[in-house]
Amino acid sequence: MDRVVAPSGSLLVFGGPYGNLEATMAVFDEARRRAIPAQNVLCTGDLAAYCADPQPVIDLIRVSGIRTVMGNCEEALAAGAADCGCGYAEDSACAALAVGWYSYVDRHVDADSRRWMAALPRRIDVEIGRRRLAVVHGGVTSINRFVFASGDQAIDEELDAAGCEGVIAGHCGLPFTIERGGRIWHNAGVIGMPANDGTSRVWFSVLTPSDDGVTIAHHALSYDHQATAKRMRSCRLPEGYAAALESGLWPSCDVLPAVELSARGRPIEPWRVFWKLRPHR
Repeated sequence: MDRVVAPSGSLLVFGGPYGNLEATMAVFDEARRRAIPAQNVLCTGDLAAYCADPQPVIDLIRVSGIRTVMGNCEEALAAGAADCGCGYAEDSACAALAVGWYSYVDRHVDADSRRWMAALPRRIDVEIGRRRLAVVHGGVTSINRFVFASGDQAIDEELDAAGCEGVIAGHCGLPFTIERGGRIWHNAGVIGMPANDGTSRVWFSVLTPSDDGVTIAHHALSYDHQATAKRMRSCRLPEGYAAALESGLWPSCDVLPAVELSARGRPIEPWRVFWKLRPHR
């Protein structure tokens, strides 16, 4: 059964900590600065991936009191799987790079954390501004489905499957908000890696309800990315991801559709979307 929460006030959302301890601490600092309590903070999963501190990040999130859904990395680690289950094509550069970081993560996550991951919900329903949104990792139908802003068919299929007014998701690594027929698909982006926009910033969002709708604000976050990259190199993790923290460019773009690929290296600016409340028919 889906879990339903109805937070009072603003909701802070972030995805993909990816074992990036500095970025995870920075987004928690943002929540405190904005006086957003832990129960109003949501993570869309993939706590441990490319970066060097999977166990400290998991520990930090476990004690924080925030809500998180299971990502494909949590699913894989809980099951003792041989790979991350990210959904990469077998012959892709992303899949080849994943061999290096996943084996590192698998060696550095303890048994108690895996049991905790196994119990994470795959979906949490949130009621905000008289709307109900399904919070998932990739898609409603598949934990590792890549859903991008340009994927009209995928968005429509997943919104239909959700059976509510909108979806909050992660997995694809890029921040965006799309409204379709009064329904919303929202991705806060991730904090563990830049958004392939040529800057070292990472992304989170804040959803604020009002009498006539919900304001969705996409925020950029700066943090000590150089310290994260240095630690990754000291642990001999794939250089491509350490370099990406500095350059803001992903080492492989195999998963990107043509529209998103064409935006590579183009800096994203923070923005807001107002999702207007429509009367029920």
